[in-house]
Amino acid sequence: MVDKIHPNTRARMSALALLYSSDITELDVESIVEEGRYPEDDFELPEYAEELVLGVSEHLDEIDDLLDRASENWSLLRMPVVDRALLRLAVFEMIYVDDVPVSVTIDEAVELAKDYGGEDDSSRFVNGVLGRIASMIEDGTISKAVPAEKAESEADQPDEADEPVQESSDDESQG
Repeated sequence: MVDKIHPNTRARMSALALLYSSDITELDVESIVEEGRYPEDDFELPEYAEELVLGVSEHLDEIDDLLDRASENWSLLRMPVVDRALLRLAVFEMIYVDDVPVSVTIDEAVELAKDYGGEDDSSRFVNGVLGRIASMIEDGTISKAVPAEKAESEADQPDEADEPVQESSDDESQG
């Protein structure tokens, strides 16, 4: 049978397992990644999963702040561990991964919550929190971060306003 799971979906599943493991063992993600201590035997961490978990770890304070603001009547510590890990993963992808649309991230997170969520209504909870964060992105309350390497490459490109404007004479425009 052909495996029909998209590589990014598989990477999200792996990243979720790793973030969950980190939270319950209180080991930092970097140690788990460096030492290869993954939740499953013979487990090879996909490159995108590693990018996700290391990004969550790097931006954890900002992500947790956003989750505190968006999760009405729920503190992070009261959330089921798997839901908290899933929300952190999704928020990182929504804010810091430029080439994945916010709607795709939310859909993927909701599906993962259905499969792995800590409560029966995890998918609704995850959808609600991420929907509020998506609204904050849309209304400009928070902004998507531009990866450093992309910002540098864009800085090297001239702005359209910086390019010389070629003026045409009346004779050329009429002919």
